Amino acid sequence: MTAKRSPVGLVLGSHVPPEQLQSTARLAERLDFGELWFAEDYFFTGGVSGAAAALAATNEIPVGLGIVSALVRHPALLAMEIATLSRIYPGRLRPGIGLGVPHWLRQMGLYPASPLGAVRDCVIAVRRLLDGEEVTVAEGAYLFDRVKLSHPAIDWVPLFLGVIGPKMLQLSGAVANGTVLSVGASPAYVRWARQQIGAGAASAGRTDHHQVTSFAIFSVDRNSRRAREAARAPVAFYLAAGGANALTDAYGISDELTEMLARGGSGLLEREMPDRWVEDLAIAGDPEECAAGVRAHLDAGADSVALFPMPVERATELVELAAREILPRLG
Repeated sequence: MTAKRSPVGLVLGSHVPPEQLQSTARLAERLDFGELWFAEDYFFTGGVSGAAAALAATNEIPVGLGIVSALVRHPALLAMEIATLSRIYPGRLRPGIGLGVPHWLRQMGLYPASPLGAVRDCVIAVRRLLDGEEVTVAEGAYLFDRVKLSHPAIDWVPLFLGVIGPKMLQLSGAVANGTVLSVGASPAYVRWARQQIGAGAASAGRTDHHQVTSFAIFSVDRNSRRAREAARAPVAFYLAAGGANALTDAYGISDELTEMLARGGSGLLEREMPDRWVEDLAIAGDPEECAAGVRAHLDAGADSVALFPMPVERATELVELAAREILPRLG
């Protein structure tokens, strides 16, 4: 591994079959990517189990949970899982917590009355438990009756929030150590998110550096058009899953997106959305265009960019091509 890590990482999990996770993680470490993140999109592959498998298969590369929903696991269970992995693999785990896609939460009957409150209460409780405190909470999104981990974290574990809207981003700046920005983030959104995070940090009197990692759907090919066509369906999938939100507000397409989804859902969106949406909301194209896309996110305020290879059938090829022709362009 290089002494200074690349600002380019990879997002695995979700669409990547579980049996391919370890081999891809080993490949990413060998090729000097800077970090790995394991998405937990419901109902694909488990983020915690995927991260554990990757940690076991590698030696040094940091591995993040990006992200697990605050609602799907009780904070006591989530803290227990984080503490266990952090003790087995000291200094390598980067847990990311968020609300989760509302549609998926509603499928499980878990959408909270106060999303902001649920995420805030979760991350505060997880931090307290990781630090070895006994937690008792009699009201709120989660209840605790003298809960204390038998094996809390030994080393300090940074907590990330995977959030989108202004209040959630401000919360992240106030209570977390980093933020994971969703796929579909444009450079304009990255700049705006940094402002919101900074406002939250200032309100809490924090001056420490807040790490920002931007996820991006990624497709590279020496033929630019072919690369963008491969990214089109994933872009449509995530736009449909999230609907109009702060990501699409920052990019200026919320009204148009809502109208298209009302007319025909994700299928119509994939067919009819303008080519520029794929160009701007994914990192897709030839190697030079992809390198420029990564630079745009870094220049907008991201500390790192985690590439989500699409299509998954070509994941190994895409990772190798990125290491050979994109990472060197970024220095």
